Amino acid sequence: MVVIILGMIALTVAGAYWLARAGGETRVVFAQVPDGPVAFGCGMAWLAVRTDDPAELVDALGLEQAEHCNWNSGIGAVYDDWLGASRVFVSPAVDGWVFAVGLALPHPLGAGFADKCTPMLVDLGGRFAEAQYFFTYPLIDYYAWAKVRDGRLVRAFAVSDEGIVWNKGRPSREERALGLKLFELRGVRGRKGDAGGEMILHPTEDHVLRLASRWSIDPTTLNEGHAPAGLGYIAVAPHGWRSERARRAA
Repeated sequence: MVVIILGMIALTVAGAYWLARAGGETRVVFAQVPDGPVAFGCGMAWLAVRTDDPAELVDALGLEQAEHCNWNSGIGAVYDDWLGASRVFVSPAVDGWVFAVGLALPHPLGAGFADKCTPMLVDLGGRFAEAQYFFTYPLIDYYAWAKVRDGRLVRAFAVSDEGIVWNKGRPSREERALGLKLFELRGVRGRKGDAGGEMILHPTEDHVLRLASRWSIDPTTLNEGHAPAGLGYIAVAPHGWRSERARRAA
């Protein structure tokens, strides 16, 4: 499945946009011919928000320079090495969910950095019944998920190859069913060395996608049959999302 999705992504990026030269300047022109859903999810971050209104999500996230864009062009853009660094694709609605996709979304980076992800989710919780966050990036063994429901952050978790960097709320029933829970190494708490401390079964990309399927939709399964042809938005991420070192108290 992953190989198939990666192949689809490569084709999508190849045909996602074209560069037009006008007056010596290069500008990106995104396709605006309505199309059906395109799969994504591998090596990507996304939000799944309970709404039928993509424009409302663009406004809630404070995205800039938003313009209409179809699925193929938008997903291709956020996977592109150049365009994906600053852009987010907000999709048409699929079964009552709208996706905001892009590595430009804020990510939890641990105690040494300002937390930009939690405030974003809390803000979304004030406008929508439910918002979910997922991030999977196998290259650096980084995996994250979070859920806001009825205005409350009920769960947030992120782990990298350096350990847990985000852990709020109790593990959900769906996480536990996937085996994603803390456990004591050899049943011993508080001992030093290899025999002590807590561990977590390190997640994989498959875990994140399976959790997404239980909370909302696994985006790697999307295809044109999931929703009518439509247009979403491609936009620039706000400057405030950029990572910053945490400020030390005086």
